[in-house]
Amino acid sequence: MTSLPIILSYLLVQIFAVLFALRAIERARTPQGSVAWVVFLFAAPIFAVPAYLFLGSARFRGYTVIRRESKQVREGLKRFADTYPPNQTEERGLVRGFEHLAGMPLCGGNGFQLLVDGDETFDAIFAALDRAEHYVLVQFYIIHDDDLGHELQARLIACAARGVSVRLLFDAVGSKNLPQSWRDRLTQAGVEVVNIHALRGPKTRFQLNFRNHRKSVVVDGVTGFIGGLNVGDEYMGQDPVLSPWRDTHCRLTGPVVAQLQLVFAEDWHWATGEVLDDGMNWRPPADPDGMDGLIMPTGPADTMETGALYFIAAIEAAQERLWIASPYLVVENDVLGALKLAALRGVDVRILTPKAVDHRIPWLAALSYFDDLEDTGVQIWRYQDGFMHQKILLVDDRFASVGTTNFDNRSFRLNFEATAMLFDRRAAEAVAEMLEADFSRSVRLTMRLNDRPLWQRHGARFARLFAPLL
Repeated sequence: MTSLPIILSYLLVQIFAVLFALRAIERARTPQGSVAWVVFLFAAPIFAVPAYLFLGSARFRGYTVIRRESKQVREGLKRFADTYPPNQTEERGLVRGFEHLAGMPLCGGNGFQLLVDGDETFDAIFAALDRAEHYVLVQFYIIHDDDLGHELQARLIACAARGVSVRLLFDAVGSKNLPQSWRDRLTQAGVEVVNIHALRGPKTRFQLNFRNHRKSVVVDGVTGFIGGLNVGDEYMGQDPVLSPWRDTHCRLTGPVVAQLQLVFAEDWHWATGEVLDDGMNWRPPADPDGMDGLIMPTGPADTMETGALYFIAAIEAAQERLWIASPYLVVENDVLGALKLAALRGVDVRILTPKAVDHRIPWLAALSYFDDLEDTGVQIWRYQDGFMHQKILLVDDRFASVGTTNFDNRSFRLNFEATAMLFDRRAAEAVAEMLEADFSRSVRLTMRLNDRPLWQRHGARFARLFAPLL
């Protein structure tokens, strides 16, 4: 008699495994993702069924991509493009693809400054907050209730105290340890603090798969910041295991700030239902000697695979060098093929990843790619001096990007991301100089997977089975 409930529970799990497998076949964004889920669900249903509840959905439904779906905004972007025409025309064929992916035009007259590591980044952000006169828009994936979190809190309260409108977005998954008391103090000071999933996030099922991974600050519509740093003491190099922390943000001025502001406005509308328009500065001053650029937002609400297509387009554009810095390297065959072909046609392809490990499964999965890439001439470099978390792309001396997008399937398809792209030799040279310094603190990987310890050999091959889910 006592075994009957166990038998019924087992049958119920098997039924759910079959149903979820059928759902994965129908709705997964790639065939590889379908196969991974089907194998997992049938091989280990006890573990796979609850995992699918948390991670199985392949589309983010209901999110309004205003720049694509609003006729008024699309017409405004056309006028915006006429107001801020790019300075260069020889790259228009290349840029057109990125414009379609971004849903925003290339614009001229932008300022760009690299901010290397935590001190430089937050000194610049806090200085801009201290100068704010009208409004501040702040968004981070992770916010901690620690020294840096308290400093950001104090700056935002000071802004609100002098009459500046302050809006703060955070992701409840990334900021899962952020206490209500931290938010309450801001709310009491007049700051609007919003969990991006609070209004229209999942209500009837577990859902951790879709995350808003963006990290941006906009001040008065004239100064913007974007990059890899979140708000936490570890990003200031104070993590005892992963320090020193190597990361990159950038400071933007000019019309790209309005594009960054539009991305924030889309997220704010999703989170609150409010349309940000009145009082917003949508016409920042342009520098006649500034750079051409655009903001590339990507996410699971897009109808195309914008995250992966962004990287494929950049890889195929490379003629002399393609340098990518990312803490993770877990990609699918289309991106792998583009990397290999770039190396085979003589492009200097380098991928910089950290030696230090923050997430074991993605780190192991990455090991399974290295032999195949190295065989075609792709160079894999391991950063030795602490944990490297930056998300950087450099193509020739033509363009460079700094943003939140990792070189992995999660950033390609599951996270909301954003990247600043600058089509200018000056930006490319600045990024190249920074990366050359990073390569000097790195070692090129030469060890084959079969020469590694047993747990890494088998762990890498096993972890790669779940690459579409990572």
